[in-house]
Amino acid sequence: MIQVIPSIAIRKGKVVKMRKGDPESEKAYDENPLDLAKRFEDHGIEVVHLVDLDGAERGSPVNYHVIEAISGYTDLKIDFTGGIATDGDISKAYEYGADYITASSVAVTNKELFASWIVTYGREKMTLGADVTDVKSMKLLYRGWRMKSELTLFDHLDYFYSRGLKYVKSTDVSRDGVLDGPAFDFYEKLMKRFPELCILASGGVRGVDDIKRLNDMGIFAVIFGKAYYEGNLKLKDLEQFFVKKTV
Repeated sequence: MIQVIPSIAIRKGKVVKMRKGDPESEKAYDENPLDLAKRFEDHGIEVVHLVDLDGAERGSPVNYHVIEAISGYTDLKIDFTGGIATDGDISKAYEYGADYITASSVAVTNKELFASWIVTYGREKMTLGADVTDVKSMKLLYRGWRMKSELTLFDHLDYFYSRGLKYVKSTDVSRDGVLDGPAFDFYEKLMKRFPELCILASGGVRGVDDIKRLNDMGIFAVIFGKAYYEGNLKLKDLEQFFVKKTV
């Protein structure tokens, strides 16, 4: 069963979403990150994707206190991303309560370092963020999606796939925050090329039917945000994807 993971993106203390990564399109929501996290937990969510947008732009994490609050007052697992660039950043994130790390920019600018993290921290704890401008060019975006690399996704993944990578979160940024539906064909290609990878699909989710389709395809996890914040996706709709625990 697909894992459903809500995204909480933080900039300047507010929960925000953008269209296609464009800061000019940023919309802030009247939500407290901890209250959001508690609501997600109450409906059966087990993992949240916490995005430090301030950290992504700065090149080093900023919002450690949000990790600390969610970790301290919920039992949620926290996948933290945004500006992770050094071992010290990772250690501090873990210290504040993060369970997993997703890193993207450092994997573009210092491949050897990210590859070493897969070994040092374990492939179960480290996710590669590999987001593309669009599914035609497949050119990578990094540093909060503000910089474009000449690297293409498949070449990028080939390098880390051969070095033990297990998890990759990939977003078609042209669909992010637009509610046009996920790039289903793109994820099919990813799964076919890298059948051993656990793929976290992100961007474009409109509602529960999109999640059902990704589940039927065999996608490992889906990260959603705007569909929930805009009221298109209800948390109750997601309960069908939760594995009921038996005593």
